[in-house]
Amino acid sequence: MKLIRIITLFFITTLTLSTGFARDNGIESLRQSSKSFASVAKTVSPSVVFIKVEGKTSEAIRSPFRSPFGQRDPFSDDFLKHFFGESFPGLQPEEKMPQGKQRILGQGSGFVFKVNGGLLSDTAYILTNNHVVKNAEKISVTFKDGREYEAKVTGRDPKSDIAVIEIKNRDFPALKLGDSSKLEVGEWVVAIGNPFGLSHTLTVGVVSAKGRTSIGINDYEDFIQTDAAINPGNSGGPLVNLDGEVVGINTAIFTQSGGYMGIGFSIPINMASEIANQLIDEGKVSRGYLGIIIQNLTGELAESFNLKNKKGILVSEVAKGSPAEKSGLKQGDVIIAYRGKPVTDVGDFRNQVSLTVPGKQEKLTIIRNGREKQLMVTIGKDSVDQVVAKGPAQSSEQLGLTVQTITDDLARQFNVRPGQGVVVTDVKPGSLAAMTGIRVGTVILQVDRKPMKKASDFTQAIENAGSNKRVLLLVRSGNSQHYIVLRWQ
Repeated sequence: MKLIRIITLFFITTLTLSTGFARDNGIESLRQSSKSFASVAKTVSPSVVFIKVEGKTSEAIRSPFRSPFGQRDPFSDDFLKHFFGESFPGLQPEEKMPQGKQRILGQGSGFVFKVNGGLLSDTAYILTNNHVVKNAEKISVTFKDGREYEAKVTGRDPKSDIAVIEIKNRDFPALKLGDSSKLEVGEWVVAIGNPFGLSHTLTVGVVSAKGRTSIGINDYEDFIQTDAAINPGNSGGPLVNLDGEVVGINTAIFTQSGGYMGIGFSIPINMASEIANQLIDEGKVSRGYLGIIIQNLTGELAESFNLKNKKGILVSEVAKGSPAEKSGLKQGDVIIAYRGKPVTDVGDFRNQVSLTVPGKQEKLTIIRNGREKQLMVTIGKDSVDQVVAKGPAQSSEQLGLTVQTITDDLARQFNVRPGQGVVVTDVKPGSLAAMTGIRVGTVILQVDRKPMKKASDFTQAIENAGSNKRVLLLVRSGNSQHYIVLRWQ
């Protein structure tokens, strides 16, 4: 009995000591994490700046509260109201000036990423967002120690929302740039900036996702998604890892209230630094160009092209005389790899091509008529945005539309060419065609890969597809063309 009491007492004592040790060990772990965040703040903050922008606009102000970047900035556009809300808490009210040019004030963040020294000039280059400085007539930057400098724009790239500004001083250290390709989902990250004008605010979170390419904020996207709190004014500030290395530029938030809701987006530093260095060296960005229109490959499209799976992207149009045409790429080809790397979606492919040096020869892996094929393409220079992805449009009586042969009168009315497809002249509201995006003026070029020259060709093609109750269409809407599948009961 005495032995049992001794054993019981031993286990109770051991359990108590173990619990206490575990608790102390957990607290110590939290302390170390806290010190890590504090260390990041001390390392990074001296290179982070508060950017103030002054400019003019001739537009009337309709609200006492304004976006920090004026009426034409991303926060005022209908789309980015979805991201930033209709109004911004914490912004200062501005007096209504019904006519004439009005002074606008904007604010954002940035960070020193490169410093050049010379006999005649010492320059610190600051990386930020294009939408922070795009309407600027005067830019001032303030560092954590209170020093303030007037800055000028080195270069801007609206398509990626990257901008570089510069000041004449080399006393501020450039932040170390990390490798955003090695960033992992779940990894701790720290955002530093000036939300609502509150200078050098630090927030902590994790990487929620990578490779967000279909957000619709910029032309070229590859966003890091994070739950580190980002608010208006954080734009342009650094997203850093626990080693104090910059892995992204904080750019946008998803919100319905104008403030933080747990989803923020940052531009990967690998993309940003490449663009920024071009802006410094050349004053502009040169992008690779193929000369194709592409679209994501849906399950229905994959089935229509007799593909075993839906990996890759579909080529819906090849520009005449383009690098793509010269390489042998054809309409209906499915691109599954570029430079030996799998192509996952339209945004990913556009980014890969755009960052390829013009004049360089690269390998495309495609599927054509069910067979894999290799093509070598010499990348051209993009003078306008040539590699684009376009979305839906569509097709007959049972489908809720009417088509006509393209006469000279119809060609003038709809700005189309006779003999090249049939034009949709009526779409029934609520029909399959309407629900799938077909509009009056859409030109149907092919049905099940057969060219359409007159309305009777279209009628016959739909009748031939009657038993399958599915057709593959190639349509033109505006200046672009793409494939779509129509399926009915």
